[in-house]
Amino acid sequence: MKSDWVKVIIAALFEVCWVIGLKHADSAWEWAGTAVAIYVSFYLMITASRHIPVGTVYAVFVGLGTAGTVLAETLLFGEPFKAAKGLLILLLLAGVVGLKLVSDKKAVKGEEA
Repeated sequence: MKSDWVKVIIAALFEVCWVIGLKHADSAWEWAGTAVAIYVSFYLMITASRHIPVGTVYAVFVGLGTAGTVLAETLLFGEPFKAAKGLLILLLLAGVVGLKLVSDKKAVKGEEA
């Protein structure tokens, strides 16, 4: 099950890539890269959901992707960073960690704890 969490994290990283691509892609190669990032992120998310509850996978995927996108905007594109934004990202990540901790306690249907 640990490798499934790695898949979710990698999927979230690819989500950040395709979200950036949707905003900044100008050439055919950039659009192709965006399409590949979409495919990889959803493929990994779907395969991880075979062993982790779907709702948890989706919440973690979106939470990490959102936090990563906000950080990428700030670090790569000069978007101003505000303290409120930082606190909300920390709150979001706390929720993601909490979901992971809760889902590890329960066995998924068909598996042993």
